[in-house]
This record gives sequence, C-alpha cells and structure tokens, in this order.
Amino acid sequence: MSSASRSSYHPSRRVGSVQSVQDDRTRSRISSRSHAPPVSHDEAYSYALRIAFLNYLLQPRKKKKEYVTTPKPPPRAHTSSMGELMKELTGSTSVKLPHNFRFILERRMTGVITGIERLPGYSDASVKRTFAEAYAAFTAKDFQKSIDKDRKVEPLVLIFYSSATKAQGRGKSPDDHSWKVLVDRHLAMFIRLLCSVLKDQGNDKTELVHRLAALEKKLMTNDQNLYLDNAEETHTYVEKEIPLTYEVKDMPMVQIVAKVFGVTNSQVQNDIDRNMSEWTEDNALKDYKAYQFRLSAGMAGAIRKQDFDLDEAFDDWRKHEGPHLAKIFAEILSVRPDLKAGSGSGNDKPLLGRPQSMYDDQAYADLSRMISSDSNFDPSFSLGSLSLEDTASIRSVDEPNYTFIPRDPRAVYKVILQYVMSFVRIHSDASAPLFSDETEELLVELAVRWRIPQFTRQITVIEVSARMFIDQEISSEQLFNCFDTAKEPLPEPKKPPPIHLYTSGLSEVDPSKWTLVDFAGYRQALHDVHEALLRELFTLLVRCYEPKPPSVGVVMGVLMNHILNDPAFSPREEDEAEFSQQLENGLREAAMETYRGFLDDNIPRNQQDWDFANVVSLGKAVVGLAEKIKKRYRKNPEVMGVSPFRVLVETTFPSFEEDTHEIIKRVIDMAKQRNVEIDLQDGFDLYKELVEIRKIHQESLPSKPFVFNIEALLEGFVWKWIQNAEEKMTNFVEEAIKQDQFKVRVRHEGDIPTDSERHSHSIIDTFTLFNQTVDQVYQLGWNDEAHIARFMTSLAKAFAAGIGRYCEIVEQQFAREMERQTAQEVATASKSAQEKWLQYAKEAWNTKERIEPFQFLPESFVKFNNIEYAMQALDKLEKLMNVDQCAELLEKIDGPKQQVRGPAHYVFTVKIVEGEDLKACDPGGTSDPYVVLCDEYQKRLAKTRVIPRTLNPRWDESVDITVSGAINIIATIWDHDMFGEHDFVGRTSLKLDPKHFGDYLPREFWMDLDTQGRVLFRVTMEGERDDIQFHFGKAFRHLKRTERDMVRKVTSKLTMHINASLSREALRGLLNKGIAASMASLWKKKPANVPTVTQQEIEAALQPLFIYFDENFAIMKQTLTDATMMAVMTRLWKEVLLAIESLLVPPLSDKPSSQKPLTQAEMDVVYKWLELLFAFFNARDHETGEVLGVPADVLKSPKWHELASLNFFYFDSTENLVRTSERMVAANMERAKQQQQIQQQTQRSPNNRLSAPASFGASSNSLAPPAGFGSLGTIRRGKSIMMSRNLGTMRRAKEEKRKEAQADPSDDMIIRILRMRPEATNYLKERQRQKERMAARQQAANIVRQSYHQGWNSGPAFGGAMYGRNNLPQR
Repeated sequence: MSSASRSSYHPSRRVGSVQSVQDDRTRSRISSRSHAPPVSHDEAYSYALRIAFLNYLLQPRKKKKEYVTTPKPPPRAHTSSMGELMKELTGSTSVKLPHNFRFILERRMTGVITGIERLPGYSDASVKRTFAEAYAAFTAKDFQKSIDKDRKVEPLVLIFYSSATKAQGRGKSPDDHSWKVLVDRHLAMFIRLLCSVLKDQGNDKTELVHRLAALEKKLMTNDQNLYLDNAEETHTYVEKEIPLTYEVKDMPMVQIVAKVFGVTNSQVQNDIDRNMSEWTEDNALKDYKAYQFRLSAGMAGAIRKQDFDLDEAFDDWRKHEGPHLAKIFAEILSVRPDLKAGSGSGNDKPLLGRPQSMYDDQAYADLSRMISSDSNFDPSFSLGSLSLEDTASIRSVDEPNYTFIPRDPRAVYKVILQYVMSFVRIHSDASAPLFSDETEELLVELAVRWRIPQFTRQITVIEVSARMFIDQEISSEQLFNCFDTAKEPLPEPKKPPPIHLYTSGLSEVDPSKWTLVDFAGYRQALHDVHEALLRELFTLLVRCYEPKPPSVGVVMGVLMNHILNDPAFSPREEDEAEFSQQLENGLREAAMETYRGFLDDNIPRNQQDWDFANVVSLGKAVVGLAEKIKKRYRKNPEVMGVSPFRVLVETTFPSFEEDTHEIIKRVIDMAKQRNVEIDLQDGFDLYKELVEIRKIHQESLPSKPFVFNIEALLEGFVWKWIQNAEEKMTNFVEEAIKQDQFKVRVRHEGDIPTDSERHSHSIIDTFTLFNQTVDQVYQLGWNDEAHIARFMTSLAKAFAAGIGRYCEIVEQQFAREMERQTAQEVATASKSAQEKWLQYAKEAWNTKERIEPFQFLPESFVKFNNIEYAMQALDKLEKLMNVDQCAELLEKIDGPKQQVRGPAHYVFTVKIVEGEDLKACDPGGTSDPYVVLCDEYQKRLAKTRVIPRTLNPRWDESVDITVSGAINIIATIWDHDMFGEHDFVGRTSLKLDPKHFGDYLPREFWMDLDTQGRVLFRVTMEGERDDIQFHFGKAFRHLKRTERDMVRKVTSKLTMHINASLSREALRGLLNKGIAASMASLWKKKPANVPTVTQQEIEAALQPLFIYFDENFAIMKQTLTDATMMAVMTRLWKEVLLAIESLLVPPLSDKPSSQKPLTQAEMDVVYKWLELLFAFFNARDHETGEVLGVPADVLKSPKWHELASLNFFYFDSTENLVRTSERMVAANMERAKQQQQIQQQTQRSPNNRLSAPASFGASSNSLAPPAGFGSLGTIRRGKSIMMSRNLGTMRRAKEEKRKEAQADPSDDMIIRILRMRPEATNYLKERQRQKERMAARQQAANIVRQSYHQGWNSGPAFGGAMYGRNNLPQR
C-alpha cells in the first residue's frame, strides 16, 4: 500500500490569516462586531418621519368636482382684418410649399366635398358649400399655373377666404353679420387641412406648419372645437381642493417609516401631532433657502469644494444642483402659493442681495422659468417678492440649523438604509429585489430632501451590504445582488426625481467625481468584503471534494466581477500568494482525506476478501470525483491561482496507482492458489477504469509516468476471452443456420425486395457477431499496438474457421437442393426399367419439344446471396481490423523469430483441371463424368460437377487440403446416370508430400487412370501461417470457392441445353436443311453444293436457347441480387465460350485427335452465333445505349480473345502453323531467360518466404517445374491464399492474370488445331519429348539449388523455403 494512503494533515494556524477558522469549519467572518453607529435609532427615526410627513404635505391636493351654473358666453366677433392675419402668416420670409402639394390638396378637398374626409368636423353642409366654392377657384387654369410656379401658401389662404365670404354671405341681408363667424371657422378648418397635408408628406416640423398652427389658433379663440358650434351650455363642473386630514392612515410613506423602525401607528400619530407646528412647508422652504445660501457661500451645511478631490467635480455637481433646487422650490410653492410673498412669518422684508456667482444666477433663472411654465401657477407670479430673511442669521452662524435636514445627512441616510435593508430581508424571501417599491420611494425621498448625490446613495448601499455580509446577516448571493443594484443603471422613470445622474449606475460615474468620503468608504468596503470573501472561499473550497459540495460560484462572482476587477481595489501580491499556498495545502489535506474515505468504503480490511470488483469500485470513485471536479471547474480551472483538479490528481492518483498495483497482483496470486478463474468481465471493467485513470494521469501529470503497465498485467484476460470466442464461433454459426429459413426479408408481403433485403438472418447475425467481437476489443481502448495486432490475428483465425464452417454447411444444403429430383423425375423413378428406357428414348427422339426451365428454389438463391453478402461484409471487416497494418507491425516485431520457425501445417490446393480419353459408359459413346476425391481413409474431400456427354471433360475445380505431413489422395471418376447407379469410369492416386513442394511452385500432373484415359491435376502448396492476412485470405477463398461452386451448380442446369444448342449436330442440322435434304443429296450423282443459310435461320436456330435463358433469368431475378445475377450470367457466358471452343478445336493434348475441322461455312455460322450470343448477354438498349446485361469488358475475356484470334490460324497450312508455334516457344524461352537474369541480380540476399511472388511462375523457363503441354514450361503462378485476403487483392490478381495472358502469348490454340491435322503427329511427339527434357533439367536444378542453400545455411532461391530436418521446408 502507498505510504500516503493513511497520512494525516495538520494545517498551520496564524492569527489574522485567512485560515483562522474553527475546527468544525463553521462560517465566521470576523471575531467581533463593529462599534454601534454614531447615529441613534431615535435620531434616524425622527428624520425619516419628518421627510415622510413633508412628503405628505407636498403631495398634490386632491380635488372634487361640483356642478355649478355658468352664464352664456357672449357672441364671438369675427376677424377684424385679413391683412393682419396674413402678416402673421407671412412673417419676414416666405416658405415654399413642397412639390405636388396642389394635387394632394385638391384630392383632399374633393374628399371634403364628397364626404369621405377622415378628419372630423368636415361633414357639415355649410363647410362643404364653402369648400366647393374654393375648389372651383383653385381649379382655374391660371391659378394652378401660378401656384405650381410660386408654391406659396398665401394665395391659397386668400382665395379660400374670398370663396368662404362669397359662399356664406350669399343671400344674407346687409345688416346680418352672424355669418362672418362661420367664415373664420371655415378658414381655420382649411388651415387645419393644409397642416394635415404637410404632415402626411413628412413636413410636420417646418416653420410653415408652426405658422399655420398659430394662425388657426388665433382664428379659433377660447380653444373651441372646430366642429362644435354650440355655446348654449349654462351648467358646468368646477374643481375644489380637499383639505388634508393629517392622519397616519392617509400617509403611505409615514406608514413605511413606522414599519421599518418598528413603531406603532399610534406612536407615529402622536409624534406627528406633537411636531406638526414645526414640521411645516414654511420651515422646509427656509431649510432650502439656507441650504442654497450655504451652497453658494461654501459654508458648512452643504457639500463644499473641499469635499471633492477635483474642483471640476464640485463645479459639475453644483452646476446641476441649481435646477434641482429650483424644482424643490417650485414644488413647495405650488402647494403653498401664499409663501410667494414672504417667508410665512408675516414679515415682509425685502429680499437680500443674491451671492454674486454664475451658479446662483442660473439657479434663480431656472426657478423663475419653471414657475412661469408650471400650469398650476398664475403667470403673474414672480420671485421678486420672495423673502430670504433668514440669510442674515445664516451668515452670522456657521453651523446649520435645519428642520428637515440632519447635521450629517450621509450618516443618517446610511443608518436608515441599514434599517430598510434589514426590514426587507426579514419580510421577503431571498429572491426578492433588494428594495420594495415603498422602501425605494422612501430612500429616494430622503436623498431628494437631504440633497444626497446618487453616487453617495449607491456607495452607501455597498457599505451597508458589506457590513451586513460581514455580520452574516445576508448571504453571498444577496451581496452579489447588492453590488449589481448599485452598479447597474436604472430604467428611465416617467418623472425623474431632482437628483443628478439618477438613472446612472455607479460603474458609469467616474470615481473622480465622487466625494472623498464616498471614495474612502467605497475602498474600505471593498477591502472588508475581500477579506470576508476569502475566508468564505477557503471554507467552501476545502469542501469541494465532498459528495454534495457547496457552490463557490457566487463568491467567485463577487470577487471577480465586483472586487478584483474594480480599479478602486488594490490588493497586495504577498497576500494573494499566501492565500494560494494556504488554499492548496487545505485542498491537499481534503483530497487525501477523501481518498482515505474511498479506501475504507471500497477495499475490505481482510485481504482474503479482495477482488477486482473492489478495485473497480475504488477506481470509479476516484475517476468519478476527478471527472466531477474537472467538469465543475472546466470554465475556470484555477481558483485564486490554485487548481482543485490538479491538486486532486497530484495527491490521490499516485497513491491509488500504487495501491491498485499491489491489490491486483495479490488478487491474481490468490486466484492461482485457489485454482479459481477470475470473471473476465471483472478484468475488462478493471481495465476500463485503469485506462480512464491513466488518461487523466497523462493529461494532468505528463512528466510523471504511470506506476505500472496495465496491458502487461491484464493481457491474459483478453486472451481468455478470445479463446472463449473461438470455441463458441463454430457453434454459433451452426445454430444461426439452423434457425434460418433462408427467405428474403420484406417489410410487407408482396413487396419487391431490394438487394439489401435478399439476404437472410444467418449471415447477417454471423457478421454482426464478428463486428461486435472486434468492437469489444476496440472498446477496451487497449494501449498496446502489438497486443492489438495479435488479438486481431487470433480473431481472424476464428472468423476464418466460422466462415469455413458456414460455407461448408450452406454448400451442402445448396447441393442437395440443386440435385433434388423434379416431379417428373419422381414419377419416372416409380416406373419399371423398360418403361424408363422407353421414356428416355422418346425424349431423346422428340427434340423439338419445348424444354421447361429448371424450378430453382428461392431459399437456394438466398444462400447464394448470403455468400455474396459475406464477401462484401468480410471486406469491410478486413478494413475495420486494419489487417495490413497489423501484419506489418508483427512482421517488424516477430520477423527474425519467424524465419527460424517452420510451419506446423501446410495447405495444398489441388485443382482438377480436365480429363482425356475417358471410358465411354453411355449408349451414345460418351459419359457424364465427375470426380470424387478421398483421402487414404476413404474420407470424401471434394466432388466436382457433372460434365454431360463428353469423354474429354474440363472441370477446373479446386479444393484446399490442410496437412501436417504426407497424404495420399484418391481420385475416382464416375459416370452420372439419371436412372440407376452411377458407372465406374476409372481411378488414380496422387501423393501430397511437403518435401516435394519445398519451392512452393505449382506443378501439373497427368495421372493415368486404371481403366482408360488420364486426368490433369495442378497442385500448389502453401505453409499454414498464423498470420492475419493468411487467415483473411483463407476466409475469402472459402467464400469465393463456395460462390464458384454455387454458380457452377446453377449454370450446370443450363449447360446441357447450351451444349445441345451449340453442338456439331445442331450446326449440321442447320446447314443441311434437315434430314430430308441430306438424304435427297445421296441420290445425286454429283456432290451437292453447300446450302446457303440466311441470317434469319441462324438467329432462329438460337431462339430456343434465348427463350430458355430468359425464362431461367426471370426465375433468378426474383431472388438473386444484382451481383450474384451478374456472376451467374458471367459463368454462363464462360460455358457458352467453352461450347463454341469445343466446336472449333479439341482439348489441349500431345496426342492426335479424331475431331474434324469445320468448313468455312460452318465457321461463319459459329462466329455469327458468337456475335449473337455476345449481343444477347450484353443486352444493350438500341435507343438509350444503356447496357442492361453483362458489360462488354467482362464479356471480352481472354477466352473470347482466343476464339476471336482462332480464325486467323484455323485454315492456315500445317507447315505455317508449326513454324508459328516454334517462333512463339523460342520467344517465350528468351523472355523467360532475361527475366530470370534480372531476378537473380535483384535477389542477391536471401528472402525467406513461404509463398513465391504472384508473378514468379510465369517467368520460369529452363528451371521451371513440369509444365502443361502446349505452353512448354510457362505455367502461371496459381492463386495463393495471400492473394485472396480481400476484394482489392483479388481484383488486382485478376487484372494481373489478364495482363500476363496478353503479355505472354501462347501457342495453345495452334497445338489444338494441329491435333486435327494427321500430318502434325510427329511435331506433337517432338513437343512431348521436349517437355520431358525440360522437366528433367528442372528437377536437377532444384536438387542443386536445395543442396547449395542447405550447405551454406542461406535463404531459398526463387522465393522458396529453407530445408531443415527430414527435408521439410522451414520458414
């Protein structure tokens, strides 16, 4: 166990330090409360009550309405002179109207006439008559031109006045002047319309609009409504003031004062009644007169210049103080107008001279202007009679003697503020605002009456809140709100109080404009709060590792936003460093205490009870705490220069790592002693936790390594898990196949399945298992690339075994389904032998009967689709597992070791190529041969497909045989019979011994049968390697060969009809026009001419085959995917090419053939067939050009090119063909020799590999292995497992094979043509002897090479392997 795991922490204690806290860590900011304030409770209450009562006195008086009778107003007189009105309108200058004004005015006048004008009052008939008269004058052409040119308003007013006079005076007697009043009214309405038009055009603030408005007002005296013409009212309402009650119930602010100071309403009423004679408006006016004088004289009792640090600050404040005092005077005089003539004492003394200063002159001017503009004052009021008799006493006595203003307004206000904040805190919750509306109104009233600046009010809020926070009366959240309230600006009120910068926050006012007292108080408050917050922060932070730690966000918010960032605060660096050190020590002690708690909670005391779950739970606790701390402090990792996360990691992680290492080793040792297995999931969970801790360790402590290697300690758990997965892999595959019904997966019955739905669940579940297995390894986050590469290699081996088992079972089921008997065959099987032969003869004779397509089962094609899906999924899995990177990494690590270690197993690839001159077993002189391979214990290894009606079959089928030593395989050829038992054709055996394939090069063997004929085998050997690429290559080979076998089984159902349609019998039948035409030609004395065949007849001969293809393709398309369908059609095309080839030439051999060459006419028909079949399989749309079938580049395979070039040699002479063949052989031998020399030069150093390069076999010549007859030693390298490890390597190998076929021309076709020439028999024998000589030289060269390399202990030549004991190849 670590030495630090049980250590204890004893913090040092210093008097006055930030760590002077109680042992129980209770909150305590100061040791004792500060002294009581100098302002008493009674004094604060008295002055607060005075201001509240004054507020009541100065409130606007409430009024009530009374209904009284009024005399009828005298008749109005009309305007005496139009000229005087025009002088007022015109003024000194004339203003022009906007453009297009006349058009808009005429439209508006039209609206008046028609009654659609939107302004009220224009619907009267007399108004419409006047406007109609004026409209007629306005629309005169000459007048319109004049208005458009001058754009003046005076002509419009004059013409309208004239038109109104005509309209209203028409029909009236000369003595009747009542209508003239209507002229003034209508003219005023016209001017109002002019103003409306100007305002609509955006000219509402021009001088012209103001002049028109003044003219309108003069026309309508007594402010009468334009559209009301009734002055007959004789009754009206008048307002009268309601006298004051002087009762507390009618004084809201007085009630608030009573609540704040805890005084009853009755006591407050008594205090008011007792002091009512003194607390009057008169004394208030005297107070402010005295205050104004003292302010001007710079005397005590008002803020003076020496109260500010800068004279400019005082001047700025005093400049704004004058207008505010004027408002206060106006407020008092508005309530008590009787005080305008004197001071209220009855003495009518003249006003003393004002102090000679600009400030005072300005104050009086502002006051005079305010009173004259107040609607409640008589315009005749002036300050000329306002008495300031008390100024004489003010001058003689320096000390102020106010009634409503205390001697120290700031101190009293501060005490009252403290009472108010305490009251609000007690009577509201923590989320409520700092002040209620009533208390805020009280505080504003105090500041207004005592002339306290706004910044002083805000600073006192901070001072009081700081004292309350220190005294633990408010929380840090409330302190934060207090700072915000003081510093944030206020919303603009409808009627701001007479306080300078009332809406500005404290942060918006430059501290240089504060008073010295305010600045000093503010700084002191910041320092006091800073110390208290640090103590609070320390107490909270040392608890940050607790399960539910308190939040430090608010404390840090106050510190960062309102203390440390404030320019008025100036901390000492040594204090900050001391606090950081004390905080770090406290956190380390808290972290270690927390870790000790984790140990006690998760690790048992008795070591016998330890297991991985204890370590996992301990790791989860440590990681969980670390992640929680990291997440909590992600935005601000450091607090006052200390990182809680870093302290936690540095303190707990090394101890945890040491403890964990010791516990794990003890748990593993105890499990071995008890002979019990530790649960694998416990090991994985432990690894995940340790990895998380190591990740945090590396990020936080990069310079300090992790205590132990996690991967080396826990590697065995992964290998055990992989071993279990390998054991379950095959069983899972078998069970998945059992549960699978091999049906397409559609969402709704009747839907056409997409390609992604044509696979069944067994293959999907299998690869889901593979991917999940790989993902589980990756999800471990294993931090050792070599381990990962070895894990993936082992998993690849298990996957290859699972895929091999899947392919084996599915292929067996597929074969049974494809070889099942049809309903017709089942019915035939119940007949007697004679009935069977009669039926068989009848079907053989009636060849014109339509052939029904084979009824493929949908589940068979689903299995086919599964193999195609598996290849795609395996290719993705290969990329997911980074196969190439894993192989390269292990080659770097294990390369030297593997070179001296031989493989334990070998893989032989046996390809059954073809048979020649087999025994005929059918009555027609042919057989339907197939091959069965068995080992020496009669265990079946493989079975080929049936090749119908031939004695020279070509199977081209391969099988992989894994051996650890020599093995004999037996090949038995059988003749497939539809009825009865199959006939024996022949048997041969072949020994597969790794000693004979030490160079790992392909070999070909013509093996004679024990009856008649021979069979060609091509054998290649590879070492069984524990290599990830090898395992994937093996898995891909399983799938590819299964796919190939399935394709061949599908196409075999169509091959018989292909061979029948493309046979020599069909060709002769087409050329001879049937049997009758051929029989008639026998009676002719002269040989008949070759009948000509038309294009339609050639196409008609293939029409049954095309119909047969279409019918089978239609069945296949219902289930097969596009990829598998393409594979089937490509294989069918290959069968077509083989059928065409069998028409033209016999198989490749060194013996003469009895097959006769075709005539020119037959050749033409055959190549037309080839052209038609190419077009059919290509299925090119003639209109759009789209290829609907097999692409042309796939159809033009090497075999197609061979057939296309065959026409050049077919009718050539035997002599020319022999010379051409000899030239090709010589050229190939020379090219091989050059390539061998180049290879020997580039391969000076040995390169030990189990497999030769893919291109090696094609470049061999004199040292080549026994080769095929035609190519004479140019056997191309067979497909190795390593070349099939993914789809990419398979495509590249196929492309290289195509390129090799093009670059290395062969004379095989010429040899096959020569077999049909009897005169070429000697040349064929000579080529056979040449082949045997080449094989002997090759064998001798191999012996020499092997002896040379064994003697010098050097690497193998030609990519072979070294030979060790028992002549076995070594890697």
